[in-house]
Amino acid sequence: MTTPHSAPHPTGHPVPTWDDLVTAALLGTDRRALPPALHTPGKEAPLALLDAAAVQTVRRRAGLRPAPAAAPPEPAADDPRPQVPPAARRRLATLLTDQPGSGSGGRRGAAPDLTELLPQWLALANARGYGPPPELLPALLNAARGRTDLRPQALIFAGPRALWLARLNPDWKFALRATPGGGVALPSTDDVPGVRQLWEEGLFAERVALLTALRADTGTGTGTGTGNARMALDLLTSTWPTERAEDRLMFLDSLRTGLSPEDEPFLEQALTDRSRNVRSTAAELLSALPESALAGRMAARAASCVAVDHTSNTPTLTVEAPHECDAGMERDGVVPKPPAGRGERSWWLGQLVESAPLATWPPRLGHRTPTEIVALPVADDWRGELHAAWCRAAVRQRDVDWSRALLGAPASPDAAGPGAVSLAERAKLLTSLPSAERADWVAGFIAAHGLSEAFQLLGVCTIPWSGPLGRAVVDSLNIARDAGSYPWSFSGVMGLAERCLDPAEAVRLEALTAVPDEPEDASPGAGSYWSEAFQRLVTTLRLRAAIRDELPPPT
Repeated sequence: MTTPHSAPHPTGHPVPTWDDLVTAALLGTDRRALPPALHTPGKEAPLALLDAAAVQTVRRRAGLRPAPAAAPPEPAADDPRPQVPPAARRRLATLLTDQPGSGSGGRRGAAPDLTELLPQWLALANARGYGPPPELLPALLNAARGRTDLRPQALIFAGPRALWLARLNPDWKFALRATPGGGVALPSTDDVPGVRQLWEEGLFAERVALLTALRADTGTGTGTGTGNARMALDLLTSTWPTERAEDRLMFLDSLRTGLSPEDEPFLEQALTDRSRNVRSTAAELLSALPESALAGRMAARAASCVAVDHTSNTPTLTVEAPHECDAGMERDGVVPKPPAGRGERSWWLGQLVESAPLATWPPRLGHRTPTEIVALPVADDWRGELHAAWCRAAVRQRDVDWSRALLGAPASPDAAGPGAVSLAERAKLLTSLPSAERADWVAGFIAAHGLSEAFQLLGVCTIPWSGPLGRAVVDSLNIARDAGSYPWSFSGVMGLAERCLDPAEAVRLEALTAVPDEPEDASPGAGSYWSEAFQRLVTTLRLRAAIRDELPPPT
């Protein structure tokens, strides 16, 4: 019997093979004559070649012989979590069908943005301990593939089945990359030979996952956290000289978890590493240990640069920045070459002050409190540089007292504050404060300065916003609305409010959905835009309330 691949052509010439057609296409019909079977009167050679390729494609598919049956995949690991209730499953299906970019890109109107609700739905489902409906996993993985902001919560919610699916579909391989060790089960910390074998023979991602798990004491063994951290350090020490520079950097970064004085000898040794990035990371970690030798060296250097001048009527801070960056400073992580447009001495000073423990300054500066130190005048225009370095130190050391001092009162006339030299620095300092105090501070700032400069500050506040903070935001939006301001100037804050306001605020906001009377100097059409924006905000808050009700704590 003649197979589809060897069937004779009506002309009597043999049918050209697929390889013959590919060769002719690559070389071009001008350089490679068509096989005789393809010569057709009145048809140009390129067209005849394409027609033949189309016919041969159909033949190849129709005549394909079945391959030997492959072994079926192992079943996915069990997910013991309860599935979401039916109403929540329907809500998730709706949220997954509203893909980014499906809108017109113009005026948003009053309809809520469902894509912004999906991250909150996933976070709440994870907090409640629910597992996913299996039939929605492909759509969820597709959504996470296109939105990196979704991936952490989406992969937690998807659970072990996501990794199982990702091994079968290369489009979802991001799930394997995002999971420590690619989803491979780590040995128990009691299994010392297994731990050592994985460290010595495992893939890089598996070794990083192992090191991180040991430092965080997330193994399943009965060893103490301190013992596991010590085991991780011993593993790292055993292979450190043979690791690549980029791998050493990643391994060193894992020591941030569970960092303790026991790590100091190893980190001191890493200060002499061949890689500048490794040396810099080691110095940063050592500076986070206030009792380390490096912290002491940096404190001595920084203290020699700053003093109180009592000769004037008002005590004043004087600054004498370093005149050189010596070898010892470089070894301790000071970068000698400043960025373009930055002076060398100010660059070196900033690094020294940033790395010195903040406990250095009260005894050095007359036993003053942080608030009193920040309030002192600084001679010769060094105030900005000195305070900026203290801000970075307060953020790095998570020092609440210094953060409060540098933030100052939220209603201070200078929106940048007494110590912080920019709103960006204020936002970073706020992260060191307890969440309730942070929200109260931002509410006070908005009451004094309005919303135009508050966007970065709102972004570091806990969700949902506290009552005082939510009311401050709504009151400021209402003031802007009544003044006929451009609503587009507040679109960022309005978007944050949709995600962060307490849904209970919807009742109070209902009165703001009507089209307001526009002042004579109002922006044209501003009233209708404000009405749509508040309608969208109210609808979104009610949707969030419905989502919360649809995901009650499992019984």
